[in-house]
This record gives sequence, C-alpha cells and structure tokens, in this order.
Amino acid sequence: MIDPLVSNMASDQLRITEIFNSLQGETRSVGLPTVFVRLTGCPLRCVYCDTAYAFSGGEQMNLESIVAEIRQYASRHVTVTGGEPLAQPNVLKLLRALCDFDYEVSLETSGAIDVSGVDQRVIKILDLKTPASQECHRNLYENVELLNRHDQVKFVICDRQDYDWAKMQIDQHQLNSRVDEILFSPSHGELKGQQLAEWILDDGLQVRFQLQLHKYLWNDEPGH
Repeated sequence: MIDPLVSNMASDQLRITEIFNSLQGETRSVGLPTVFVRLTGCPLRCVYCDTAYAFSGGEQMNLESIVAEIRQYASRHVTVTGGEPLAQPNVLKLLRALCDFDYEVSLETSGAIDVSGVDQRVIKILDLKTPASQECHRNLYENVELLNRHDQVKFVICDRQDYDWAKMQIDQHQLNSRVDEILFSPSHGELKGQQLAEWILDDGLQVRFQLQLHKYLWNDEPGH
C-alpha cells in the first residue's frame, strides 16, 4: 500500500550527496543517534569548510525515495545539511514531510538564504559566518528576525577577532532573548578549544561551547 504522506512526492527531486546514520556531533542534540541527509551544492566558500566534497556531484533522488531511506533507520532525529540545503527549493517539502512523520528535524543552514519558508516545527541551526570565514558579507540578517525560541545560532570561531565579532552580534541582535542556544565552536585545526573556552569563561558568556564530536570519533571521514 502506498503511504499517503509520500505518494505525492515521487515527482519532486533533490540532489543528494549522502544519507547516513551517525551520532550528532554538534548542537543541543550532540551524541544522539541521527540520520543525516546531506544535500549537494553551496553558494558559499568558507575557508574552513570540511564538506567541499558536497559542492558538486551527488545523485538526483525523489522525495519519496529519500524518506524511504531515512525510514530504514531507527533514529527519530533527522538533520538536513549540506552544502547549503536551502539552495534547493524542494528541501522545504522534504522538511515538511519529515515533520509530518513525527521526526525531530533540524536544518543546518549558513543563513545566507531566506529561511521564511521553513516549516515552523523544524529546528533551524543558523550558522552566522564570522570575518575569518571570508563569507561574512553573505549573512542575511533578516533571518535573525525569523528565528524561533527552539532554533539555535552557531558561530565558528577562528581567532580573537571572530570571537569579539560574535560577541557583538549577540548584543546587537539580542540573541540570548531570541533563542535558547547560542553555539561557539573553535575552527578545527585553527583555534585551540581550551583558548576559546577560557575566553568564554573570562567574559561570562551565556553560550554553549562545543567541539565537533565526529571529528574525534571518525577523523572527519565522509559518512560520519
């Protein structure tokens, strides 16, 4: 019998780099079993990008097939990531369908593309680009106004300038009153985690320090 929730999605397609089951390496749900759907393509070129393999290639899949693959796993958490997922408009339909299937769905986005069409049930992880990323000019600050309380704002910190800039963004956009979680991550291989932790403690910042768990478990291999 055809599931009515997916029967109308056979014609809608997305270009997919990979779908895999792993542990969430970042964000509020770190350590939880999660299915990752990595979309192909990104208009940004952050200097520290660790998923350049997702810039091109991939496989065209219809939404019905994507959902069917996700449902093979026991995980009830799904993270849609990239690349930049919102560069493919049909991702909005996928997000909505996954919410309808009662998954807890998160979307990892650079924030350079309008998030207004994202289903309100989705947890948006908005990655505001710092100056050292060399893509700071791509930040679409109107997206901050569209954040829900359950959403999260992430900063990848490369150096002290990035750290001070991120603090300024927290104050300027009153992020502590907009979202429950503000995430500070040291750029892997560029800034020591201990140094960032000390800055946060010295300033008494109300942010969550995080390391990328998957880099320590699987050495940042694709599919993890």
